[in-house]
Amino acid sequence: MKEYFVYILASRRQGVLYTGVTNDLERRVYEHKHDLNRGFTSKYRVHRLVYFESTDDISEAIAREKQIKGWLRSKKIALIEASNPEWADLSEGWC
Repeated sequence: MKEYFVYILASRRQGVLYTGVTNDLERRVYEHKHDLNRGFTSKYRVHRLVYFESTDDISEAIAREKQIKGWLRSKKIALIEASNPEWADLSEGWC
């Protein structure tokens, strides 16, 4: 069964948040950390994985990503802090 992930990355200094969806979280975080795809995360150095959740339904994952992207920043922060109050990089040691 395939697994899909909705994730949030944060920058260290600017407090920038990025929400995405993928079917391979480790690969995708590696791509972000090493700026392999030019775009928002490389421009703003958004490299720390601070939140993720998984599902086996791609439609559900995409809908959840869109839902989170539509939230106010304060609600995203509350989501992160509910499971990761220290804002630790959850991918530490992966790459």
